[in-house]
Amino acid sequence: MAEILSMQNICKSYYMGEEELEVLHNVNLSIHTGEFLSILGPSGSGKSTMMNIIGCLDVPSSGKYFLSGHDIDDLDEIELAKIRNKEIGFVFQSFQLLPRMTALQNVELPLIYAGVSSSMRQKRAKVILERVGLSDKMVNLPNQLSGGQQQRVAIARALVTEPSILLADEPTGALDQKTGAQVMQLFEELNRERRTIIMITHDSNIARHAKRVVNILDGYLTEQEVRSDAP
Repeated sequence: MAEILSMQNICKSYYMGEEELEVLHNVNLSIHTGEFLSILGPSGSGKSTMMNIIGCLDVPSSGKYFLSGHDIDDLDEIELAKIRNKEIGFVFQSFQLLPRMTALQNVELPLIYAGVSSSMRQKRAKVILERVGLSDKMVNLPNQLSGGQQQRVAIARALVTEPSILLADEPTGALDQKTGAQVMQLFEELNRERRTIIMITHDSNIARHAKRVVNILDGYLTEQEVRSDAP
């Protein structure tokens, strides 16, 4: 499998007044196409900072980050935005659906930014909504959907541009246990289709759905486990 992401000696620091706070310490991580990886850590461990760097929402203070062959350090803000739109599909804990748009319109939205024609947008959005099991909910508004259905719309929206990586931040955090398990089953199905998934979570039970888990604590990353029953 080809390497899709490589982080080499990544450090990230922020300044609180004159005091330097180092959040990530010499993080090294490689991910290959088709992997399902979970980054597990408690609040304040550095996992959100790491997610922001992976998603090109932030840049490291030092070290090298390569995404799909691109040296992220060489890119300006406009180029970073293009990489985000092309390579990363984001799934958030709070769904972040637009309340006055139907499920279909929410899924179409990234394709509008990508300049895809109206007829093609609708066709692609319908196909991906069917894929996540929402063929009968396309004209529903978010407030007419359950939490699990809203997260499925958000997953469909993340997938509709066919990104290289699906990046999920606490994707079950706003869901009950049963609904969260259903969403994780969908992630496992998508991964079996060779989609690359990186999931950020504080929940070890959720993390175990991934094929590979790395643990982050106080900004240090360690490999924790590889599932022996991974497909």
